[in-house]
Amino acid sequence: MILAIETSCDETCAAVMDDDGRLLSSVVASQSAEHVAFGGVVPEIASRRHLELVDPTVRAALAEAGIGFGDVTRVAVTAGPGLIGALLVGVGYAKGLAAALGVPLIPVDHLAGHVASLQLADHPPVGAHLVLLASGGHTLLLDVDNGVTTLARSLDDAAGEAFDKGARLLGLGYPGGPALAALAADGDPDARPFTTPLAGRDDLAFSFSGLKTALATAVGTAEPADLAAAYQEAIVRHLADRARLGLAATGRTTLGLVGGVAANERLRAALADLPAELVLAPLAYCGDNAAMIAAAARTASAPDDWLALDAYARSPLG
Repeated sequence: MILAIETSCDETCAAVMDDDGRLLSSVVASQSAEHVAFGGVVPEIASRRHLELVDPTVRAALAEAGIGFGDVTRVAVTAGPGLIGALLVGVGYAKGLAAALGVPLIPVDHLAGHVASLQLADHPPVGAHLVLLASGGHTLLLDVDNGVTTLARSLDDAAGEAFDKGARLLGLGYPGGPALAALAADGDPDARPFTTPLAGRDDLAFSFSGLKTALATAVGTAEPADLAAAYQEAIVRHLADRARLGLAATGRTTLGLVGGVAANERLRAALADLPAELVLAPLAYCGDNAAMIAAAARTASAPDDWLALDAYARSPLG
């Protein structure tokens, strides 16, 4: 029985999964309300809140699964990447719990967890496949085949960050991604179109900084809904173009979409038009959650020196 813990940013998460991969519980304690006034996540506030929430969240996950601490045979925890203070809360709690229970501790990379979220879909990918990971901190094109290889990453900002900063430029609330998508639904993307980033280049890299500058310049020249629609469309076109090139370069016939931006309906629709079988992370597991950490831990082993485990801010994948 795996108990998984995730505290990489501003969500305190715990989940329980049995050895057959059946998810028994997934609890997410959100801190969004505490960060709204600042327009983004404040690391110190997030870390302190994790300290308050991690134990009750774990206990809630165990109760939802109908088990006790004594039934746990492995503990898994996000070791990185993320906010280092937030990560240290989860890692410290997990180490203490694993030591007290006398069970192994499995460190999981947060990005590998997002890739593993596809295993929670009704029809998970089978065999080698491509994964587009789009979140607030990372935008990656990954090849999954007996391991995970990074094919491309963003040259500057992440797609989720572009959504959030675009929302801020348009005077929308936090979190920005859902707010911008909601406004875009009432707009015309062709009324004030933006150039697709890196258009015409055949490499797989992503870039969003120029698009943010273009939106900042355009504010006030068109209706906010039209700007939101055009801005979202440019982000989606860019992500879909890179995915299409990646499929052609690798010959993969299956594409997975994971990460917080994977919840965007326009992106899901655009990727469905590509020449590949599209596998979507379930909406409940697109954002930060511990269920994906448990899924990743199923096929991982605990290091011999897990008591020496430390958190890390940057991932070798990203």
